[in-house]
Amino acid sequence: MSQTYQIQYFLGANSPQGFYSLYDQLLSPETANAIYIIKGGPGCGKSTLMRQVAAQAAQAGETVEYILCSGDPDSLDGVVLPRLKAALVDGTAPHVIEPKYPGVVEQYVNLGDCYDRKGLQAVREELQGCMRDYKEHYQRAYRCLGAAAEIREDVRDTLMTEELEAKLAKRARGILSRELKPRKTGDAGAVKQRFLGAVTHKGVLTLYGTASAQCTRIYELSDRYGLAHPLLARLLSGAVLGGYDVVACPDPMVPQRLAHLLVPEAGLAFVTSRPGMEYGQKPFRRVRLDAMTEPQGKARLRFQTRMAALLR
Repeated sequence: MSQTYQIQYFLGANSPQGFYSLYDQLLSPETANAIYIIKGGPGCGKSTLMRQVAAQAAQAGETVEYILCSGDPDSLDGVVLPRLKAALVDGTAPHVIEPKYPGVVEQYVNLGDCYDRKGLQAVREELQGCMRDYKEHYQRAYRCLGAAAEIREDVRDTLMTEELEAKLAKRARGILSRELKPRKTGDAGAVKQRFLGAVTHKGVLTLYGTASAQCTRIYELSDRYGLAHPLLARLLSGAVLGGYDVVACPDPMVPQRLAHLLVPEAGLAFVTSRPGMEYGQKPFRRVRLDAMTEPQGKARLRFQTRMAALLR
């Protein structure tokens, strides 16, 4: 396992339909030892507290999973300590979290008590203006994402033929037989959902380093047109039936479809890339999904792809 990168994911996505949450996937309350739900408004120190806990845990030799904020990827929304079966999470909007087993598993941490209420009165009007305006900006952004998604869907529908589906199924069978032979235990693996990418104020980000931190064999799927889901879905099914735990990573623009798949215990990952979102390293293998298509009207496809990129 590489020590160069931290294990980082997103649990929320700014999608064409609005904020899409996977926060119920943070850590199962049924098996968790402790989940700390942090409450408090912007600037009260939620992210700072989580970073301090994560730093001390890492220093003590614990594996740490960092959950980044999809609105501001420089901020933390959660920290998971898998071996300890413990987590800290920002439980405020838009990903409000309430306890399932209060006091037994989950506990509230109220950082609102840390505000300098007297000092904040001096900037009251400015703060109120910011709180009123930011929702309008998000709605405008969601409309642009919706337009981009419509264009992407038109491109995908044009290219996703029965012939291509058959090619992707055949490729999946070949990879499974070569890389993920069934284990002898007979038990099915578990599926954990995480976003590996997000649409942020810094643009579209994909945390390829997270795959490199956990996997030594990276399949790069060159996927300009959003065709990877059928391949990844078959790989996921085969891996789970073969007894492997997997991390399924939906596409933030279409959360019902997969964009990436990680099988850390096999040291194996499948990540998609496209122009403007390149993997950037030498992969174990590269699969050119674009080359498996026989697109008609290439000029139209190029125009649609450019327009979708501009709207994100």
